[in-house]
Amino acid sequence: MAFQHGLSGLNAASKNLDVIGHNIANANTTGFKASRAEFADMVASAIGGAGGSNVGIGVQVAAVAQQFSQGNLTVTGNTLDVAINGSGFFMLQQPDGSSAYTRAGNFKLDKDGDLKTNSGARVLGYPIDPATGLRTATVPGPLNFPSSQPIAAKQTTTVTAAFNLDARAYDAAGVPATPGPPPTPAIPPTPRATYGTSINVFDSQGVAVPVTLYFQKTATDNEWEVYDSLDTAATPVGTITFDNNGAITGPVAPAPATGFGLTLSVDPSPPNPNNLPAFNVLVNLDDVTQFGSKFAVSDLSQDGYASGELTGINIEASGMIMARYSNGMTRAEGQVALANFRNPQGLMAVGNNNWVETFESGQPVMGTPTDGNFGALRSGALEDSNVDLTAELVNMMTAQRTYQANAQTIKTQDQVMSTLVNLR
Repeated sequence: MAFQHGLSGLNAASKNLDVIGHNIANANTTGFKASRAEFADMVASAIGGAGGSNVGIGVQVAAVAQQFSQGNLTVTGNTLDVAINGSGFFMLQQPDGSSAYTRAGNFKLDKDGDLKTNSGARVLGYPIDPATGLRTATVPGPLNFPSSQPIAAKQTTTVTAAFNLDARAYDAAGVPATPGPPPTPAIPPTPRATYGTSINVFDSQGVAVPVTLYFQKTATDNEWEVYDSLDTAATPVGTITFDNNGAITGPVAPAPATGFGLTLSVDPSPPNPNNLPAFNVLVNLDDVTQFGSKFAVSDLSQDGYASGELTGINIEASGMIMARYSNGMTRAEGQVALANFRNPQGLMAVGNNNWVETFESGQPVMGTPTDGNFGALRSGALEDSNVDLTAELVNMMTAQRTYQANAQTIKTQDQVMSTLVNLR
C-alpha cells in the first residue's frame, strides 16, 4: 500500500505546485484572486478495527479554493481605470452574448463608444436620463457613449437669476425739486442701462442668442419694471414687486412652473438665416431681493447648450459616469452596475480575468456601488492581484520538500520489496 501512499502524495504535491505556480505567474495581473490547494486524506474503509487502527491510503486534493480578499489599489491616473474598494464584481456581456463577472477595471472606450474590457466584453450598467439624473431602466445593459457623433443642442427653456435691486433707488423718471420747507433738489432721471444684466441663451439649433434684461424703478413703492431693450418705445416685459421686507411678491410664474418668474419671448435674429421662430424662456426670479445695497448679480444661468463632442469621462464612487463635452456640459450618461454572490468561491474562472456563475455560486444579486454591501468605485485606479509573493515562494519550497518526501517513500518501499524478493 505504501506505493499508493507515495503516488497520491506525488500527485497532490504536483497539483499544489501547479496552483502556486499559477498564483506566482499572475502576481501582476489586475484583479486576479489567488487560489490554494486544499487536501483531504483517503481511507480504504470507513469502518476501522478495534481501537481505530485503520490505515489510510494516501491524500487527495479536495478543492482548489479561490481567495477573494481585497487587493491593493494602485493609482494610474487613467479615468477609464476603475477599482472596486469592497465587495462586488463588474458585470460583463461577452462577445458571444453570455454573462461574465470581473474585478479587473482596466476598461477601454472603442470607436463606437462602447465601454469594453481587453477581451472585448462589454461593461454593463444602467442608462441615466441626463435631464433628471434618474435611471431609465431596471435591467443593466451595455454602456455606450456618443463618441462618434456630437450630442444634440438643447434649446433654452429656463433662465435662473439671483440679484439684488437697490432699495434706495428713486423713480427712474426722476423726481422734481420741491420748494419746501425745507426745499429738496431735483433728482434726475435714471438711465435704463443703470441696472441691467445679460446672458446668452440657445435656440433649437444651438446658436447662442444674447438676452439683456434692464430694471427700472417705478413711482409705485417696491415696484420695478423689466425691459429687454434700451429702445425708449419698448414696453416692459414684466413687473417685479416686493414687500416691505425686500422679499419678492410678484410676478407669479406661469403654470406649470411654480414660484416667481416671467416669460420672455426670444427672437433668434439677427442673424437668423434659417428663419427660426421666436421661442419662450422662463426667467426664474425666486432669489431676487430688494435691499438697501448696490445692485449686484449673484447668479445668472440657463439650461440650454450648443452641440458638443465627447472630451472625457469620469466615474464617481457611486458608479455614476459623468461625461464631459466640448460645449462645457458635464452630465450623467450611465451608472456602472455591480453584482455579488452568496458564495463567490463557487464561481468558475474562465480566463481573461473573468468568472461565470455556477450552481454552487448561486444567482447574482445586482445593484450599484455604495448601495447595501456593495463596495465603492475608485476612478483612476486599479485593484492589484491579491497574491502574496513572499508567502507563495515559501509555499513553493514546502511543496517541493513534500514532493521529495513522497518520492522517498516510494523509494523506500521499493527497497523493502527488493529485500523480500531476494529472500532465500
